[in-house]
Amino acid sequence: MSPCPLEVPNFDSAVKKILILSANPKNTDKLRLDEEVREIQAGLERARSRDQFEIITKWAVRTDDLRRALLDHEPEILHFSGHGAGNQGLALENNAGNMQLVGTDALARLFKLFKNQIECVLLNACYSEVQAEAIHQHIDCVVGMNQAIGDRAAIKFAVGFYDALGADRTYEEAYEFGCIAIDLESIPESATPVLKSRNIFKDSPGMPKQSQLESIPPESTPKTVISLENPEGQVPLDSAFYIERPPIEIDCYETILKPGALIRIKAPRQMGKTSLMTRILSHAHQHGYQTASLNFQSADAEFLNSLDLFLQWFCASITNELNLPDKLGDYWQGVLGSKNKCTNYFQRYLLPAINSPIALGLDEVDEVFKHPVIAADFFGLLRAWHERSKNEVVWKKLRLVIAHSKEVYIPLNINQSPFNVGLPIELPDLNHTQVQDLVKRHGITWSDSQIKELRKLVDGHPYLVRVALYEIARGRITFPKLQQIAATEEGPYSDHLRRHWLNLQTDAELLAAIKQVVTADSPVDVGAEAAFKLRSMGLVKFQGNDVIPLCDLYRQYFGVGVARRKASPEN
Repeated sequence: MSPCPLEVPNFDSAVKKILILSANPKNTDKLRLDEEVREIQAGLERARSRDQFEIITKWAVRTDDLRRALLDHEPEILHFSGHGAGNQGLALENNAGNMQLVGTDALARLFKLFKNQIECVLLNACYSEVQAEAIHQHIDCVVGMNQAIGDRAAIKFAVGFYDALGADRTYEEAYEFGCIAIDLESIPESATPVLKSRNIFKDSPGMPKQSQLESIPPESTPKTVISLENPEGQVPLDSAFYIERPPIEIDCYETILKPGALIRIKAPRQMGKTSLMTRILSHAHQHGYQTASLNFQSADAEFLNSLDLFLQWFCASITNELNLPDKLGDYWQGVLGSKNKCTNYFQRYLLPAINSPIALGLDEVDEVFKHPVIAADFFGLLRAWHERSKNEVVWKKLRLVIAHSKEVYIPLNINQSPFNVGLPIELPDLNHTQVQDLVKRHGITWSDSQIKELRKLVDGHPYLVRVALYEIARGRITFPKLQQIAATEEGPYSDHLRRHWLNLQTDAELLAAIKQVVTADSPVDVGAEAAFKLRSMGLVKFQGNDVIPLCDLYRQYFGVGVARRKASPEN
């Protein structure tokens, strides 16, 4: 990470005021805000330029407090510590101490009134990049966070930042020192803080003078190099192409830190379930948790036809993920049933063996739905563990994240199902603003009407949108050409569409239902079961109790194409 060029602030005899505003509403996760402020103060007190700074702190900040503090103290540096909610704003407190979100537009308007006073704003809050970008319209130097940031990383960044200011470094250099402070602690979050600065070093070594910069023609200005990413599988943790869908990430990150947490993620394939699960586990890891993930598609067929073998595989797999010795032989003995042996293995070995909470990610549990001989007992076991976590200390350490695509059609007793408790998350399609954001991240400049055309073709399906933008950004295809060939074997979606077609062929009722949907001019009632199955596949969306195709891509492929493929000899 390299520092952005900037104008060196004038550290003269005038004292710069640092206004630190903190908010940790009662209904949000506890943050170590007092430690952050204490570390900042300690760092500046030992700095050689300590006399050039005055720190003013305000706690449990409400909206009125924010406005009044800016008016009363007229700071040069504004530092906010607390929670962020992405596009929804920053989390302050109301009169009852609960969360009150302050919108991005309102914050931008407020800081516009202090553009001649405030030099730098630091938003040490999760998902605050959107606010940083808006405030940067009026304030020269703003730092925000492009995703969730753990307490340790947030504190280290703040300490590194103010240590540098106390050593007469520039704001932008201070930003770089903050990022390095995170790296030096081996915390994998140094890419989370994001700097917004319009300042340029004047006459600094290796840099052209300001007069030279002004004379450089536009075509000579270096362009940002976009490092594209093949849109296959889960989106890596450090990817620039992961699009958050607030408040989902915030809700999941807060929930996973609660004793006995259970999060259920449901969405069609390629909608981002695994990517979200990975981020939830990463967030837990940043808070000192042990984590393990298990994809049920990796289970050999022999384990899926016997409850006893399946639970042994499950325990052994989790043990391996946690890097613990396998002690199945010590617990899989005697006349106790398989479920009791599995429970004892967790209760008496795995959970006590690790001092921290354990977050388990269980991906593709749809695979278990296909095997009734194990499904009811296994899911009943997960529900029983969740219930025990309400009262038993050892079980409070276990946090579960379960991801699946299909509706749960297996017969489960309402009191034995993990699919009606915990935090339910159903991943939605990307909205217009999120697609617009993704277009920009691919380095593509499009009008609003072009974005609407893309959404008409593939709706807001994350995978379909990313495939289109990836191919267009690489110069492999134009959008008009994509519109022509998208639903054909020549197009970039051929494998995706063919997989859906093959799945539909195994179920005559679903095949008939999708034909009815794509050939109709208005929403269609295909029956509740068929509608939910098609929605689980991601092919349709609901309008009331009726359904319509998710997008034009599916209408074209399954409409015009179905008759042709059915009539071909190979079918």
